[in-house]
Amino acid sequence: MNKQILIVLLLASLSSFAIAKKFKEDEKPAWAKKDIRDYTDADLERLLDQWEEDEDPLEPDELPEHLRPSEPLDVSKLDMTNPENVLKASKKGKTLMTFVTVSGNPTRAESEDITKLWQTSLWNNHIQAERYMIDDNRAIFMFKEGSQAWEAKDFLVEQERCLQVTIENKDYKGKHVKDANSDESKDEL
Repeated sequence: MNKQILIVLLLASLSSFAIAKKFKEDEKPAWAKKDIRDYTDADLERLLDQWEEDEDPLEPDELPEHLRPSEPLDVSKLDMTNPENVLKASKKGKTLMTFVTVSGNPTRAESEDITKLWQTSLWNNHIQAERYMIDDNRAIFMFKEGSQAWEAKDFLVEQERCLQVTIENKDYKGKHVKDANSDESKDEL
């Protein structure tokens, strides 16, 4: 009995290989007859389209950020007199980069230590920021939730060694930085 079932299963699996459709050489399109090394960009694009034609579309949260539908802004709830609040609301759910400059003339290692401390403080306050050093005294803080950048800015400008914070091409000076113009005017008097 077991031998008979085994033979039937074996024959069924072998027949599926024999029945499987294989294109004949003359039925294939010209681009499919080429060697894979000779494919052009157009051929690869056609192959990708053919590969993806039967797939389900991705969920909105699985799409790359630039393809995700943005949430509509409810302008009636925004305080239009404060442009920072409008920017903050428009960056909700989007990645935003902030440039932070360390005051003085720090070495790269010193700047890394200072900005690492600031990053840890932000994380402790539930503000997720990635830090990238771009110069000896300058770092990028990248926020996956862009609306958090303004809360981080409020914290950063209060720090003793923060020279300036730049968000969306707007500079915010550190509170502990002495103005060079005010020092010159005192010397003149």
